[in-house]
Amino acid sequence: MPPIDVAAADEFPPGSSKIVVASAGEYVGVYNCNGALYAIEDRCSHDDGPLCEGEWDDDMCRVICPRHGSQFDLASGQPLGPPAYEPVKTYPVSIVGGMIRVDVS
Repeated sequence: MPPIDVAAADEFPPGSSKIVVASAGEYVGVYNCNGALYAIEDRCSHDDGPLCEGEWDDDMCRVICPRHGSQFDLASGQPLGPPAYEPVKTYPVSIVGGMIRVDVS
C-alpha cells in the first residue's frame, strides 16, 4: 500500500490532528505534538471503539479514548493505564516534498 498523504507540512502546525483513511474500514489518527509527528491506529484495544475521535493531550503526547478514558502514548501506542492493557499500532510519518505522509504498509 502506498503512503497516505495527510496534509501540507506548513498547514499542519503543532497542536494539529487529523483522521485519515488507511483502507476500507480502517483509520489512522495523525498528530503534530510539539513539532513531532505521530500516527496511531484509530482503534482502542480495550473495546475496539474509535480512539482518535477523543481528545488528546498535546503536552504529554497522548490520545484519550472517548469511551472509557484509556490513554495511549502517541509514540509507542502503549496504554498508559486501564481499562486498556494492549498497545495499538503506530505508523511511521515522514515529510516528502513538503507533504506529511503516513506509511501504513
